[in-house]
Amino acid sequence: MLTRFDPFREFDRVFERPWGPTRQPTMPLDAYRHGDTYVINVDLPGFDPETIDVTAEKDVLSVKAERNWQPIEGDEVVAAERTYGQFFRQVFLGEGLDTEHIDASYDNGVLMITIPLSERAKPRKVEINHGSRQQEIEAHAAESNS
Repeated sequence: MLTRFDPFREFDRVFERPWGPTRQPTMPLDAYRHGDTYVINVDLPGFDPETIDVTAEKDVLSVKAERNWQPIEGDEVVAAERTYGQFFRQVFLGEGLDTEHIDASYDNGVLMITIPLSERAKPRKVEINHGSRQQEIEAHAAESNS
């Protein structure tokens, strides 16, 4: 049998009930840049991949997921600390990301979303013209003004 008593957790439960739902479901995430790609890892342990939905609209990436569990009739619940229900998280995307090529995969309870930089946002080398090319531009500009 599982037994564990945390007096502070019990204190929290007393104050959660009168003022709202027991706990707001959360989706912790990490976000980082890897080369020309941004990566977002969202913790979704115990979720059926069929309940996970990722959408991108303009500059907002939304992740929705659902985790449900109901005890079977006759079960005696000893502890119920995991959160269930619908989970939702939004990430605001900056300019310069290619939202047409977002990729997502789910493995070992982690949803990995990759967003590449758009071609126009990638650094590029600018050619520098030498001597005669600059003179041609100045001469052409002078002819246009006359």
